[in-house]
Amino acid sequence: MNEAKTLNEIRKIGITALAKALGPIGMVRFIQSFDLGSGDYTKERSQWLDQSIDEIVDEIKRRRK
Repeated sequence: MNEAKTLNEIRKIGITALAKALGPIGMVRFIQSFDLGSGDYTKERSQWLDQSIDEIVDEIKRRRK
């Protein structure tokens, strides 16, 4: 049975596998394709919840123009 690996060991194995399968440039492009987003959802969420449906629809219409 395989011995449990640390997260750091798993990352190293994964990077090595990606580099082998995709080459160094492909590996970097693959890693860069993941977008974790930005901002603070918890703080921004309260702004969205304070708007009525009509306000949200108006904002969408305004942005589409």
